[in-house]
Amino acid sequence: MPRNVYFSQAVKSEQNLYEDLVIESLKIFGQDVYYLPRTLVSRDDILGEDTASKFDDAYIIEAYIENAEGFEGAGDLYQKFGLEIRDEATFIISRKQWQKLIGFWNNEVDYPVPYEGDLLFLPMSNKFFEIMFVEHEQPFYQLSNLPVYKLQCSLYEYNEEDFETGIDEIDITQVKLSYQVSIDYSTSGGAHFQIGELVSQTVSSGIVVFGEVATVVKTSDVIGAITVSNIGVTGIEEARDFIVSSTAPLVGAISTSSCTITKIYDIGDTENVFPSDGGAGNVAFEIDADSFLDFTEANPFGDPSENY
Repeated sequence: MPRNVYFSQAVKSEQNLYEDLVIESLKIFGQDVYYLPRTLVSRDDILGEDTASKFDDAYIIEAYIENAEGFEGAGDLYQKFGLEIRDEATFIISRKQWQKLIGFWNNEVDYPVPYEGDLLFLPMSNKFFEIMFVEHEQPFYQLSNLPVYKLQCSLYEYNEEDFETGIDEIDITQVKLSYQVSIDYSTSGGAHFQIGELVSQTVSSGIVVFGEVATVVKTSDVIGAITVSNIGVTGIEEARDFIVSSTAPLVGAISTSSCTITKIYDIGDTENVFPSDGGAGNVAFEIDADSFLDFTEANPFGDPSENY
């Protein structure tokens, strides 16, 4: 038989009241988190991935951590490649607050719901979480509506993405974790580079290597040192890094400084290598390897051209 016509589960006033109570509860028991939408730069339609994603916006919103006793997941694992942390968490956010604080500013037509791949930054633990799945039907139509999203997240692994949100505690992640190249330079005009500006070097016709300045050290009016991250190239893929050449100056997009590269630090140097990672053992590995790896004609596993 049909349901009772004197009772309705879709009274708009009751739905609004229920939704307002949910929002108030999230504001009381939740945590302030930053939502970082992922911007695709060069999507690979074959593999379905983007190796050059960036995060240039951050929106603060209240979220409730469903795992009240701590993060879930596999926890902390110590493997042969070091410590691996596999924390997971489920964040609950209000649909109404989402549309108000995030969806509206990102154009609701193109960005109607939270997407997998976006990030949540939790200031309480200073951790980034990547959205792995968006559950939009829990609780299941209690008043014939869906007031919240449940974001199932895993601890984020940084992969050379660009952070330009304008929030220092978020953007500093790129400076700490990104691959960087240390460069010494000299300038005759006295103009030094600035942190955050794009520098480029035309190594040959049609081939330009570019990167973002992470740190600047001014030794004098004409001598300085920088570290460059987010390195890319336009042209053939063989040119993957900057080169030391007096005929190919390093040019800044903001400072318009045109400097000569005097040195680029690589793994063979004992300083200024991997400056963003104080625990990197690459230099120690290189020194130890030089003591027993022999690439001469006496080494049968060396260069074949030297074994004749």
